Amino acid sequence: PRALVAVAQVTSTPDKERNFAGCAALVREAAGRGAAIVFLPEGFDFIGTDTAQTLSLAEGLDGDIMGRYAALARECGVWLSLGGFHERGGDWATTQRIYNCHALLDPAGHLVAAYRKTHLCDVELEGRVTMKESGFTNPGAEIVPPVSTPAGKLGLAVCYDLRFPELSL
Repeated sequence: PRALVAVAQVTSTPDKERNFAGCAALVREAAGRGAAIVFLPEGFDFIGTDTAQTLSLAEGLDGDIMGRYAALARECGVWLSLGGFHERGGDWATTQRIYNCHALLDPAGHLVAAYRKTHLCDVELEGRVTMKESGFTNPGAEIVPPVSTPAGKLGLAVCYDLRFPELSL
């Protein structure tokens, strides 16, 4: 039989508790409808109002928020694709920069894979907007092999990475 896949969209804020409550409700609804894997978007954990707030709210993969998502995966018995987690990596103390991390949890709540975005997005639209992800984010150093899930093999990427073919190859 085919595995049911759920894709959730959220509007994140700096309020991590509010964001978790909204995401958890969507995951529970998807699981209740028979989903085997639920995809949450980049920034599901929070979206800061500025760089300083983003850095202050970031956590490690062993932190409270990821622990709560692991418990949610166990509670619902689903895989969770967490499409862009603001991760304080092991080098936080020296770099003061985060990673944009796509984390994959299995139904037991185990971290099966963690991909750190390799292609950072720097955009400058003259007179309109400037966004320099490279100003506060470390690029990941490796491509993660696809992971077997009930929905098939899943390759991990984050947003801007889709513009570069090596992940798909």
